Amino acid sequence: MKVCIDSCVYIAMHRGKKSVGEFLAQCEEIIVPAATFAELTEGILCDDKAAAKNAELNTFLDMVNVRFVPVGHAIAFRYAEIAKSLRRRGTPIPHNDIWIAATAFETSSCVLSYDKHFDLIDGLGRIAP
Repeated sequence: MKVCIDSCVYIAMHRGKKSVGEFLAQCEEIIVPAATFAELTEGILCDDKAAAKNAELNTFLDMVNVRFVPVGHAIAFRYAEIAKSLRRRGTPIPHNDIWIAATAFETSSCVLSYDKHFDLIDGLGRIAP
């Protein structure tokens, strides 16, 4: 299974939630969208243990089955389509989560998140570990 992770999943894993680590260990590929990386980095920069937490994040990103995905034209276009659809229906969600969803679509992966608002996006699969 290929999953696109939300920052809340990474945080849960590092806080010791075993089900997350066990689930991720079974995944063929773990996609880290630029938005997830940015959210995690912001949190790290605000932490007293920034150096250690940054090292942990880099170790995670260096794992064989983990792939960082930057924003390119296809993801940006998909973001616009999703945002337009949500706005027309009157069901906006946080912008970073739209970026994560767009990345999931473009990488043919499911979103791994506890946030139920991902379910408002037509055709997007979400798993809560």
